[in-house]
Amino acid sequence: MKELAANLLVNIIFAAIILYAGWKITKLLRDMIVTLLARKNIDAMLVSFSGNIVYVAMLMFVVIAALSQLGVQTTSIIAMIGAAGLAIGLSLQNSLSNVAAGMMIIFFRPFKVGDYIEAAGVGGTVEGIQIFSTQMRSADNKAIIVPNSSITGGNIINYSAKNERRVDLVFGISYDDDIRKVKEILKELLDRDERILKDPEPVIAVSALGDYSVKLLVRPWVRTNDYWDVYSSLMEAVKLRFDEEGIKIPYPQRDVYVHQAA
Repeated sequence: MKELAANLLVNIIFAAIILYAGWKITKLLRDMIVTLLARKNIDAMLVSFSGNIVYVAMLMFVVIAALSQLGVQTTSIIAMIGAAGLAIGLSLQNSLSNVAAGMMIIFFRPFKVGDYIEAAGVGGTVEGIQIFSTQMRSADNKAIIVPNSSITGGNIINYSAKNERRVDLVFGISYDDDIRKVKEILKELLDRDERILKDPEPVIAVSALGDYSVKLLVRPWVRTNDYWDVYSSLMEAVKLRFDEEGIKIPYPQRDVYVHQAA
């Protein structure tokens, strides 16, 4: 009887040590993961959620190990936990897929908060990466909430990922205008704008001989933050300069000839 009591006391002591040491180690690992994610400027709510997931999962293993030390048959407990997890997983399949997609976004980092992206058929500036969804703001200040699984399940275009972007413009001129003169005017306008980069060198070339006009392709490179300012100001500058030089920008038209029968 004394031997049985002694063995029970030893098992209780070892179980208590497993619980205490496991609890401490679990907290340490959770804090390490939270610190690592926080250094990557990840959304605070998502950092907290990830830390709690790791903490709860590891603490369950610690409790099972302590119960096993006490002689409790943990096989049935593990089976019950597995069955409950399967039932919960099936009922929350879509929600869990969004959580998994959110974790993929965190670790693979196709974009970050502040980037302008196009994903799941919408475009906007990323304002936050939540547990189930990503919050974006459109150019006209509308809130866009997109499920994470919809983002990772399709193409993602990140306009802010690179420091430089190319501005693609096409201008049509009349067949009667001098192409060499027009190219010189365009080059002068590009050289005058300090926001346009010298390297890579801008491209000015004839892209097509259309039905109504000669198409000229203009492709300067700018810093990403200057893209839209350069785009709009260059369009305006070209139109005003063409007007001053008498260069026509043709528009679709049709000549109708009427023949009167005798």
